[in-house]
Amino acid sequence: VCLCEAGLSLGEKKNWCPLFCRLARGALLSPLLSWKIATDVGHCEASQNVTSRRLGGVGYKDKSNCPEQREPIQLRFPGRTRTGPVRAWRESAFCRRNYDRADLTLSYVSCRAGPYYDGAQERCILCPNGTFQNEEGQITCEPCPRPENPGALKSPEAWNVSECGGLCQPGEYSADGFAPCQRCALGTFQPEAGRTSCFACGGGLPTKHLGATSFQDCETRVQCSPGHFYNTTTHRCIRCPAGTYQPEFGKNNCVSCPGNTTTDFDGSTNITQCKDRRCGGELGDFTGYIESPNYPGNYPANTECTWTINPPPKRRILIVVPEIFLPIEDDCGDYLVMRKTSSSNSVTTYETCQTYERPIAFTSRSKKLWIQFKSNEGNSARGFQVPYVTYDEDYQELIEDIVRDGRLYASENHQEILKDKKLIKALFDVLAHPQNYFKYTAQESREMFPRSFIRLLRSKVSRFLRPYK
Repeated sequence: VCLCEAGLSLGEKKNWCPLFCRLARGALLSPLLSWKIATDVGHCEASQNVTSRRLGGVGYKDKSNCPEQREPIQLRFPGRTRTGPVRAWRESAFCRRNYDRADLTLSYVSCRAGPYYDGAQERCILCPNGTFQNEEGQITCEPCPRPENPGALKSPEAWNVSECGGLCQPGEYSADGFAPCQRCALGTFQPEAGRTSCFACGGGLPTKHLGATSFQDCETRVQCSPGHFYNTTTHRCIRCPAGTYQPEFGKNNCVSCPGNTTTDFDGSTNITQCKDRRCGGELGDFTGYIESPNYPGNYPANTECTWTINPPPKRRILIVVPEIFLPIEDDCGDYLVMRKTSSSNSVTTYETCQTYERPIAFTSRSKKLWIQFKSNEGNSARGFQVPYVTYDEDYQELIEDIVRDGRLYASENHQEILKDKKLIKALFDVLAHPQNYFKYTAQESREMFPRSFIRLLRSKVSRFLRPYK
């Protein structure tokens, strides 16, 4: 939301507000949070014609009120700021009576964290000693805490308050986190810099020395292995619960899995064991993907996913399985099935519980599909990402002719086409709308597909669409 619209006045003419707001939305493609314009627009009036990165159609009634200097302008976006000059206040093109067209161009400079933008020099400058800047695109630097101790400050280009220097180091603390600091007492530790206290080991545990920096410095009765944490009440190692992991020895906590992920079991030792279990639902009418949960990572154990595809009237479904990875040693504990309904007696289009790295394409034996993937508590694997497309049933004969031709899968080059998402999209474009085959130029086709593949498609599409030629 533009602050202009919330009542911010830029000069005396508020019709500048929608002008600049639309400039930000149209040219910079980002919602504008605020404008800080360091120039007085006075009584200059602006039209509302804004295009691209230029303010087209801006003019002034009174030349005496036109701005004459280049001043910095600052744009604030969510999480970032852009600062730069409004360039070219050119009176020759700008300040003519009767609303002559203007030629005002907005440009901006983005300074990374550490430096700041100097409007006078129109460039990014390193933050001087005693200051820091942890955000990009800023026009000032923030003063470091305790600037009266310049000897303790680090070099310029401080991008975080911790770079200012003078912070208490791990194993130390002070009232404000800055020098002078004290070492953590016996039985306590502090793993981070700039802290105001230390953590107790708990359970009456001592540390091996003053200034301990980790729970691993606490003298526990046993050392816990990865996947476990030390319980200071029972003085035993406990397995990390499901949804957490611990990759290190001798820790007193477990790390939570990020986002919507969780682990299959307790005692996990690595973040890679955190898996996204979300799956299933009603799929799009025309095209999409059927994907095992956590793909391309290994799918979780004890999961069940159900999808449905319900094409619009007079459309049928084409499926391509580029490859599928399921555990061989699980005796069909994990499987993928596609059939008309959830009933085990309904017409089945596809079913497998094995790994296949050779692609296959097929049409659905029913007008709609119910798809289920199920895994047991045993071994896991990468799973699958299966694209599908719906097509006009008038093309049923052509599509069947293409997907049942063994030449489609005969060479590795052809197989790679069915494994490439970009090429699959182009192939689906042709299969769903065969007339689109002729929109691709010969050069485009040669760049995308092998000649043998082009010949195969051309012969079948041409024969279908032009049977008497």
